Amino acid sequence: MPKVLISDKMSPLAAQIFRERGVEVDEITGKTPDELKAMIGEYDGLAIRSSTKVTKEILDAATNLKVIGRAGIGVDNVDIPAASAKGVVVMNTPFGNSITTAEHAIALMFALARQLPEADASTQAGKWEKNRFMGVELTGKTLGLIGAGNIGSIVADRALGLRMKVVAYDPFLSPERAVEIGVEKVELDQLLARADFITLHTPLTDQTRNILSAENLAKTKKGVRIINCARGGLVDEAALKQLLDTGHVGGAALDVFVTEPAKEHALFGTPNFVATPHLGASTNEAQVNVALQVAEQMADFLVSGGVTNALNMPSLSAEEAPRLKPYMALAEKLGGLVGQLSHDAIPRVSVHTEGAAAELNPKPITSAVLSGFLRVHSDTVNMVNAPYLAKERGIEVREVRTEREGDYHTLVRVSVKTDAGERSVAGTLFGNQAPRLIELFGIKVEADLAGHMLYVVNEDAPGFIGRIGTTLGEAGVNIGTFHLGRRDAGGEAVLLLSVDEPVTADLIARVRALPGVKTVMALRF
Repeated sequence: MPKVLISDKMSPLAAQIFRERGVEVDEITGKTPDELKAMIGEYDGLAIRSSTKVTKEILDAATNLKVIGRAGIGVDNVDIPAASAKGVVVMNTPFGNSITTAEHAIALMFALARQLPEADASTQAGKWEKNRFMGVELTGKTLGLIGAGNIGSIVADRALGLRMKVVAYDPFLSPERAVEIGVEKVELDQLLARADFITLHTPLTDQTRNILSAENLAKTKKGVRIINCARGGLVDEAALKQLLDTGHVGGAALDVFVTEPAKEHALFGTPNFVATPHLGASTNEAQVNVALQVAEQMADFLVSGGVTNALNMPSLSAEEAPRLKPYMALAEKLGGLVGQLSHDAIPRVSVHTEGAAAELNPKPITSAVLSGFLRVHSDTVNMVNAPYLAKERGIEVREVRTEREGDYHTLVRVSVKTDAGERSVAGTLFGNQAPRLIELFGIKVEADLAGHMLYVVNEDAPGFIGRIGTTLGEAGVNIGTFHLGRRDAGGEAVLLLSVDEPVTADLIARVRALPGVKTVMALRF
């Protein structure tokens, strides 16, 4: 009989579900890392929330562990690469607390609109300052959503019920999906200029970090009120403090902070500032939901082999897995490349397999493409839930198979529909194992996709390679690999450089300043 350890406090219904499904379970919480390390070897599954830290040292001691289940979304407390290396599946429950988080955002919006925390403190202090607290109505105001995925769309629905007008910025929001959820799709600058309230519902990625920077906060309407129940780091906290002090920002409510627990903070005590201790998922209903879901998912996996919401494993049969694994690695890299290079709304993604690739089950390959593509804007996407997320965002997904061989024995092509037309990337496997990029937006290249990379589009002219090499050398950046392709002599060329460290904004600015450079971007794989 499989055996599971529940190491963090969660609803007792989780243990009940395990036992009903034929899984032995122990509920032992509050253990130190050394204590957990000493006992983990006897368990097949580990069910956690946010307290238990599943480090490489814990995993090395987990000689029988097969699955880790996180009751909730974030898995920052799990070393996923180490788990993958050990063959341990890591699952989460990405949708169990969506309503709770959305409702908390709405609650904070009301708190800001009517200054409820300050009014409560004043009244309970016996002051009765009725004329001090002059609020604003939500009816008729414009709510700006940054992120219109699962939680954002719930917030939009509730805001529309309050008779607010909702505008949304989300690169993956299609016009059709915008109409469906009743919002107006806008660019970020438009949202900043128009919104009376701004609420964030996006994960923290390289693209969204400090999305409300000092520069962007300065573009907002005077008196704007800002709510963040998503991730710390989306808002420049120092700039927010400054604009609250000057009165440009009329109010702000944060449930999340860059550093948590936030027991001291420059924003604390600032007028018109509301803070809660990461309560987005803290309702009885949400805690029960995620506990039930993680128990059901883990029990299914341990008893019957079913895989749901796994972050490091697709839904695969034992026979398919060995052949599909290198193709899925290639597909995920191609999807990630398109996702990082595309900034417009993408209404359609096409996955074309050719030659040997066309003989395989296309679903895991397509899921891998979508996982890489959507991961740029979502930290909860995986090969299992990627097709669902694509459908939710209104993205049409097409699969095309051509069994005849072309120039390559096997090929995977990912095409996306953009405002500028169809754009595609293609890759193959060298030795049936090593993923390799062979075409980028119509330009022939041959490149590995690994680590930190610099993507440059430039005019093909003598001396450019020397200039960019000198620029990187002066910046102290070491080049790992160098891949160059072009359409025609003297035309447009593409350069892909792998470098030994993350590409900084300063380096991008230096390269952009070189003669003939049209586009510069940092990529990460």
